[in-house]
Amino acid sequence: MKRFMIERDIPGIGAMSLTELCGAARASNEALAHLTPRIQWQHSYVAGDKTYCIYLAEDEKAILDHGEISGIPVGKITEIPQIIDPLTANN
Repeated sequence: MKRFMIERDIPGIGAMSLTELCGAARASNEALAHLTPRIQWQHSYVAGDKTYCIYLAEDEKAILDHGEISGIPVGKITEIPQIIDPLTANN
């Protein structure tokens, strides 16, 4: 599996209530249930009118299929080949 970041334009998402965000997460989880084991959702960041979602997936097609099934728009898809963090300095 490869790691991807999906940038999604969702007007107003930053102002959504926890209940509304729960509904979006539920739609995502239902789509994931149909696509397992091709894709896994790790987490998402909500910022303004966008979300930045981190997924593990076989390929971009799995991400596009998830967007179609869930009804959640897919914007820019970027593969993340490496991760660095403070512990990287210890290598």
